[in-house]
Amino acid sequence: MELEFLGTCSGQPSKLRNVSSLALKLLDELNEIWLFDCGEATQHQILRTNIRLRKVTKIFISHNHGDHIFGLPGLLSTRSFQGDVGPLTIYGPAGIEQFVRTALRISKSKISYPIKFVTLEKGGKLFSENGFEVYTEKLDHRIDSWGFRVVEPSRPGELLMDKLAEFHVPNGPLLGKLKRGEQVALADGTVLNGKDFLGPAKQGRVVTIIYDTRSTPAIRQLADQADVLVHEATFDASESKLAREYYHSTCVQAAETARACQVGQLYLTHVSARYVGPLASQMVSQARKIFPKTTLAKDLDCFVIPMKG
Repeated sequence: MELEFLGTCSGQPSKLRNVSSLALKLLDELNEIWLFDCGEATQHQILRTNIRLRKVTKIFISHNHGDHIFGLPGLLSTRSFQGDVGPLTIYGPAGIEQFVRTALRISKSKISYPIKFVTLEKGGKLFSENGFEVYTEKLDHRIDSWGFRVVEPSRPGELLMDKLAEFHVPNGPLLGKLKRGEQVALADGTVLNGKDFLGPAKQGRVVTIIYDTRSTPAIRQLADQADVLVHEATFDASESKLAREYYHSTCVQAAETARACQVGQLYLTHVSARYVGPLASQMVSQARKIFPKTTLAKDLDCFVIPMKG
């Protein structure tokens, strides 16, 4: 499981940062990549990575402001040229289907694969698939904006070979069945239950992604005990009034949420273009005073999310 930041700027692109998009790479887990938001030129950023559009199976749109959706029509069209890519699902607020279909219709773009649209209407569990669960809650922005929580399924504990040693189980299929928690019968008639020889289950990882919003209790619902929190930080602490006026968050508010929710790591994104050089360093310092495990994400940064235990 990895995060790759394709765009980390707010509002409009700058020389150093493109507008919002983030890839959650689940290649080892599902052989899939999920995108969160798709600002203008997202597909150009993807060309600078090892991401293949055929692996992108789901796109989650936080809200319908242009810096989060203008890259969709082009990316969807390009995906058609990647061979037999399979279906794609777009989750987003009301209006996102109309935007995409209108852009494709007027440009006479032909899509070679089915696109399913799921409109976000209420908070709670969005879906459960292959053991993964995704939750969403409405945030506090000028238009409907949604945050997301991705929960990986727990993994079985390790097979306790020391405990199993007295039974002299041969290498091969029997060990595999025991590791899956199944029952097996040995040559001497002994029946073993794999569940009796497994260590504690390993809890799956949790990733929370929060784009444009003021501080709101909904964020803490999504971020509670998350391994990783990706949170917008449009402004630094000195601009808290401006952040509230424009329905955004400061780096300090993001850090306060990370601390309160006891997350493992905080990544700041959706940063105003004004924060470069010393101002960017100052932003990180402000956040780290509250939550030390804070990183200001840059375009094309890629972070592995380690397994628990």
